[in-house]
Amino acid sequence: MEIPEQTVLVARAAFPQGSVAMFARDELGQVFADEQFAAAFGVRGAPAESPGVLALVTALQYAENLTDRQAAQMVARAIDWKYALALELTDPGFDASVLSKFRARLVEHGLEEQVFIRMLAVLADKGLVSAGGKQRTDSTHVISAVRDLNRLELAGESVPQPIWEERTCRLDRSCLSCGGTSEQ
Repeated sequence: MEIPEQTVLVARAAFPQGSVAMFARDELGQVFADEQFAAAFGVRGAPAESPGVLALVTALQYAENLTDRQAAQMVARAIDWKYALALELTDPGFDASVLSKFRARLVEHGLEEQVFIRMLAVLADKGLVSAGGKQRTDSTHVISAVRDLNRLELAGESVPQPIWEERTCRLDRSCLSCGGTSEQ
């Protein structure tokens, strides 16, 4: 997939030295083709996000240590990510839940290592990794790290709600959820 011309112009102007995401696109090209994921993503049903794009988003997410929500926000607003993913500057991105569903589907169909193996093969062909060094040989730690980030994000989002309700009750003694008996 070709990078839209306007995306290239704006990304190069905004990042004259490049970025991790732009380096990934420039050096690795389109690493993941949708055909690699055909077993997990059928052709029937509503149109979905490209599995190849989601695989690259997952790799960038891991490289930048981002949660699903943060990665989805990067797709929606980061020019260098739009460049890496060959998206128009106006592309709105996707909901963060798409990433966890994508990974679950990969695991369900036994394709979780395919992303890692493909990336490793391309990096080796480019001479960016070589035998004899300290290298991980499976994708389990990548998937695990992203899963841990998802759980941490969920925990972080669930805590503020009770705190917000308690603050509201303190300000408004007639609060129905606490029966108006909030202590000061």
